[in-house]
Amino acid sequence: MPLHPSIAALAALAPLPLASTPHRSVGARIALLGAIAVLGAAPTFAQPVTGDLTLLTTVEAAAALCQGRMTSVDLVQATLAKAKSKPQLNAFITLDEAGALRAAQLADAQHARQPRGAVCKPLAGVPIVVKDNIQVKGLPASAGTPALKGFVPTQDAPVVARLRAAGAIVVGKTNMHELAFGVTGYNPAFQSGTEVGVRNAYDVSRVAGGSSSGNGAALGARIVAAAVGTDTGGSVRIPCAFNGCASLRPSIGRYPQAGITPISHTRDTAGPMATSMASVALLDSVIAGGAAAKPADLKRVRLGVVASMMAHLDADTQAATDAAIKKLEAAGVTIVPVEMPKLDELNGAVGFPVALYEADDDLAAYLAKYRTGVSIQQVAAGIASPDVKGTFDALVIPRKLPAPTGLVDAKPVYDNAMKVARPALQKLYAATFAQNRLDALVFPTVPTVAPVANAESSSPENFGKLIQNTDPGSNAGIPGIQLPAGIGATSKLPVGMELDGPAGSDRKLLAIGLAIENTLGRLPAPD
Repeated sequence: MPLHPSIAALAALAPLPLASTPHRSVGARIALLGAIAVLGAAPTFAQPVTGDLTLLTTVEAAAALCQGRMTSVDLVQATLAKAKSKPQLNAFITLDEAGALRAAQLADAQHARQPRGAVCKPLAGVPIVVKDNIQVKGLPASAGTPALKGFVPTQDAPVVARLRAAGAIVVGKTNMHELAFGVTGYNPAFQSGTEVGVRNAYDVSRVAGGSSSGNGAALGARIVAAAVGTDTGGSVRIPCAFNGCASLRPSIGRYPQAGITPISHTRDTAGPMATSMASVALLDSVIAGGAAAKPADLKRVRLGVVASMMAHLDADTQAATDAAIKKLEAAGVTIVPVEMPKLDELNGAVGFPVALYEADDDLAAYLAKYRTGVSIQQVAAGIASPDVKGTFDALVIPRKLPAPTGLVDAKPVYDNAMKVARPALQKLYAATFAQNRLDALVFPTVPTVAPVANAESSSPENFGKLIQNTDPGSNAGIPGIQLPAGIGATSKLPVGMELDGPAGSDRKLLAIGLAIENTLGRLPAPD
């Protein structure tokens, strides 16, 4: 049965995983399947896919399902079993075992009824997970906060509806930094393990990152191969940096935002996350429309390096970043040192003023529109995380912002951010790309590997450090991709690499990401 064109193209191009022998065997078999589909030939082997099915990427799984080499029921059962075997990660708030298995049975039945030669849906029978601030019909959408744990939406958010229309099966809703107001996932409100907070797939003593924390942990642990999260200042990129996965923060406006618990309409966006960049490209093609990107020619790629984004790196991040950039240069990439004067100053004038001011109106409107039955005051009263509670009580609800002289009224600062600072930040990025003929900027996604999981990990000082590089592009509304740069030599933890491109260059950025993944490879699954 022919593959959907997006699957066929990507399956042939997906790099082999750098993991155990069984993982490599499965990946090789499915990559071969995709290549055969591209050539239009019938498969030359009839063996079913064997081994750990959860090690397949989304592209590989879609190809195998389309060719009838495994069933959706088997894949979903393997996913659910692995999810239940790792409660210590605190990755899930809700697992929809019955619903996912029903959907898998239906997908298999539909596949069996398809006439020979029919084109498969891009994600037919493929399991995904969804961050718990994105609405999925019939499942709670808690946004990681106690006051909303009983809110059950009656419709899918549009991003979920598009994925499900393409055949995806939602197996569960993932844990997150409470109300998406943080980047560690240290949330005491929901836990399946004995320790607080979502935990890192490579070392459970470390944080998973956030705010799409459960997605990052589930992907890193190879529980599932694809997820959809949200990103306001780094929330699909930081968890993938810490857990060795790939993600896209799209240009603002590329994806619909309805049905998603908001922070800031200016900064918020949904974003795909996956165990491979090829799978991220496939998810993007489903959500945004159009064919999936194909790998770029690295010999024609120019990447800029800004000194301030290479600052404050720990030793593992510095070494992994330097090694990755050397590999890119060896592959033909042109690296260009560039300057971005006043980047930090402009970013600081936009980030908190916009997010904290818009949060009050945007969240209140969301709670009323979707008939959640609670007010923003009730949500604030029930917040479980001390860092988020303090932010809401001191800043969001009273609409104040910190200043050198104390707290000040947020409205004038917000107006300056929107009318002066943000346009200047966007102009700075546009000029940097144009004047240096850059395809993107390249930098370590986070300056350090994942910190130890405790309450201090969510301190204001740590928050500022962890968003050092992800926040500026977020405030400018430009797209950014995250992919693994390597494993820290001392920590043995993943190190992430980000590329930020001009506004609207999402497909080109994904194409560069595909080529870089082919050069750097993917990380092995954790032991």
